[in-house]
Amino acid sequence: MLIYAHRGASADFPEMSRAAYLGAVDQGADGFECDLRLTKDRVLICWHDNDLVRMAGSDLQIATSTLAQLQDRAEILTFDELLEIAITHKKNLALETKHPVPTGGAVERALLQRLAIHENRIRGAGIDIAIMSFSWWAINRVKRRGFTGVYLIAHRWQRLFNLFDAIGPGIFLLRSDGELAAKLARRGRKIFIWTVNTTSDLEIAYRAGASVVMSDKPREMKAHLKLIQNG
Repeated sequence: MLIYAHRGASADFPEMSRAAYLGAVDQGADGFECDLRLTKDRVLICWHDNDLVRMAGSDLQIATSTLAQLQDRAEILTFDELLEIAITHKKNLALETKHPVPTGGAVERALLQRLAIHENRIRGAGIDIAIMSFSWWAINRVKRRGFTGVYLIAHRWQRLFNLFDAIGPGIFLLRSDGELAAKLARRGRKIFIWTVNTTSDLEIAYRAGASVVMSDKPREMKAHLKLIQNG
């Protein structure tokens, strides 16, 4: 089981920031999780929300603002900058394309283009890249290009997960439904679980056979995982 830093080591640094991802390197994370959106001028950025309200107190919308406008109000890390950190430090990536968005499938097309440009460097670094989304259509777009597509699950009624080789349930689903955790473990598919920040949740994820857990606290989760594995 691998531990990925959720928006970087975001318990200790501003989420999605360069400092958060570099902090995750220092904390020994096996990889990075990141949310991706497109700006008005079609730059792929690492940003969870559809606006800057929560993080910067600005009502600027990502889809209708240029990168320069957004960076004037907040620290915005571009995907290319994150990819450079990942390649340099040999960290895997779990990349969530956000939906619904006004640009539709353009976010996947932009991501696949950037990955193709850096394909040789990614291969040379030996890093694994998974692309995640709550959108069934988004996952099928990336699967056709040979990438691992992780279908994210936030509700029990999302039974489409049976159609996918990799799924991403929220830890709260497994916490409240032991039968689901056991079912996932039996099916033998890749499981990416979000967001695991306590030792008890890490143990649930471990029993469910998680391939990857995403955590705001990679150092703490790495340390506890070692204890679990050592019995």
